[in-house]
Amino acid sequence: MSVHEAAISWQYAPHESEADTYSRNHIVTLNGRQEVDVSASVEFKGDANCADPEQMLISAVSSCHMLFFLAIAEMQGYQVESYRDDPKGYLERNDKKGMEMTRIELSPRITFGGDKVPDQEAISKIHSKAHKSCFIRNSVTADVTVNAL
Repeated sequence: MSVHEAAISWQYAPHESEADTYSRNHIVTLNGRQEVDVSASVEFKGDANCADPEQMLISAVSSCHMLFFLAIAEMQGYQVESYRDDPKGYLERNDKKGMEMTRIELSPRITFGGDKVPDQEAISKIHSKAHKSCFIRNSVTADVTVNAL
C-alpha cells in the first residue's frame, strides 16, 4: 500500500562520560527533512538530551491512535478542539531472557467543540475503533491500553 522511509546516521565519537565506550547519539532524518537527535535511553548509556527509540515507539503508537480518533470523530460529525496524550511504555524482561516493550498505556485528554458533543459512550466507541484501526498498534506485540481521561 505504501512505503515509509527514514535515514539513520551515526559517526564514531567517544562517550561523553565513559572513556571506555562510544557515544550512542545519532540522527534520524525523516522524509520531511526533519532531523531528530536520538540516543539510547539513559539506562543504556544514552544521552538524556536526546529522544530514545522507546520514546519514538510509544510516540508512534500514540500519534497513530490520535490520527484515527480524529478521523473517526470527524466522520461522525464531532469537532475535536484539542487532543493531548502522555503515553507510557514499559520495557521489561520477556520469557526469552531479553527485553521488550511489554505494555503501552495511552491517556488521551480530548476537548470537543461545536454543537454536537459526544457522550462518554460515544467517545469510548471512537477510541475502540481507533485502537483496532491503528497501523502501528497492529504492528507491535506490546499490549496497548487506552485510559481516556
